Amino acid sequence: MFVQVGRPAPKFTLEALVNDKFEKISLDSYEGKWVVLFFYPLDFTFVCPTEILEFSEKAKEFEKLNAVILGCSVDSVYSHKAWTEDLGKLNYPLMSDITRDLSREYGILIEDQGIALRGLYIIDPKGILRYQVVHDNNVGRSPDETLRVLQALQSGKLCKSSWKPGDKHLNEK
Repeated sequence: MFVQVGRPAPKFTLEALVNDKFEKISLDSYEGKWVVLFFYPLDFTFVCPTEILEFSEKAKEFEKLNAVILGCSVDSVYSHKAWTEDLGKLNYPLMSDITRDLSREYGILIEDQGIALRGLYIIDPKGILRYQVVHDNNVGRSPDETLRVLQALQSGKLCKSSWKPGDKHLNEK
């Protein structure tokens, strides 16, 4: 089975670093909210901190849209904790996919390296996958673009490629 937009997102329960504590979190616990789930290759790397910190800075904007951010890598929660001591407190959980099962289920595990590609998924409040983007690990993702796509999805209308909140939808006169 593979993930596909329009189908239910793979469910999970993983250990996560939430603030400075370890907790189990699951997709089911966010029912009724939009979920922005992103995978990154590893803690203590070069590109990852740039997007990790930018998503943290934008967390309140996502919250205003009834959305939560969940970061995930194959590192342990202990590695996450050590890394965030350098980075600073994050405004969303970092999940540990140390078994690599979730990365594999989402189809982004680079098996021979044991790390995930940069995959980002937006899951609607009913658990349906509405957006996915996966790209090379050399390029970080834009939280602003993710916010724009989330707002477009929430509009439920036809949105042109450069649509922004406040713009007309394609099916409006």
